[in-house]
Amino acid sequence: MDETLRKAFRDEGAFLVKDCLDEAQLASCREAFDWAVANPGPNASSMFDGTEQRSLVDNANPLAKERLDELVTTLPFGRLFAELWGSEHVWYFAEEVFLKAGGKGARSSWHQDTSYLPWAGAHWGNAWITFQRIPKSNSLEIIRGSCHGPQYDGTTFANPDDPTEPLYGGGVLPRLPDIDADLAADPDSHDVLSWAIDPGDVVLLHPRSLHGGAGVDAGCPDRHTLVLRFFGDDATFRPLPDVNKRYARNGVLFREEMAKLEPGDPFRSPVFRQVV
Repeated sequence: MDETLRKAFRDEGAFLVKDCLDEAQLASCREAFDWAVANPGPNASSMFDGTEQRSLVDNANPLAKERLDELVTTLPFGRLFAELWGSEHVWYFAEEVFLKAGGKGARSSWHQDTSYLPWAGAHWGNAWITFQRIPKSNSLEIIRGSCHGPQYDGTTFANPDDPTEPLYGGGVLPRLPDIDADLAADPDSHDVLSWAIDPGDVVLLHPRSLHGGAGVDAGCPDRHTLVLRFFGDDATFRPLPDVNKRYARNGVLFREEMAKLEPGDPFRSPVFRQVV
């Protein structure tokens, strides 16, 4: 692991790994993605336009857990994150699946994953894998260094007129800035990281980084993305605010396992596959 990459992840919160996956590994990831789209889990949400599916988001599908636990043992991410963090151990948490198709897909609202998941610590990482060639203008976007900034409230993702509509509210966390409005008024108001991506490239990001996905359009009509999430030795349980009963304390994923953890406990459970 090049020290410049360790520094980029530590200081900036994200970087691009060129040619991270070989053809066979990428094909295995694509097979897992296609299976997940065909077999959505209880956390899936989708939007349709007539009979053509336009978007799907799924998260920690229990139907896919066994096959994904096996898949991650064939991929380089365990060793890569171990070297990146300097962590003796690495565990696989779960997947997230994104499908945008048909040339009609709005951007995903800016957010931090840690608004929705009870995570703290330096050893968290998302591996963002896409299967098409993606121009920079349609790619994932990250606010440089925001993993070290405030923990903002989440967005509900439910109000197209207000992408900062609070998930919790009541001032328990600072409200999200309206990053798109800021950038429209002043393109230099935020330092945005983004890359053109070829199949096999992978973006690694800390999930506390403010990030969002650009939309699809006629020039980039489809974007199929598999995100694999990992954590290491410096990963602890951080309860979520209790004002939103759906997310209170434990979030919506692995709730029974999260209920066994106290604030500051190492983030451990036999349910998570150890890969290093």
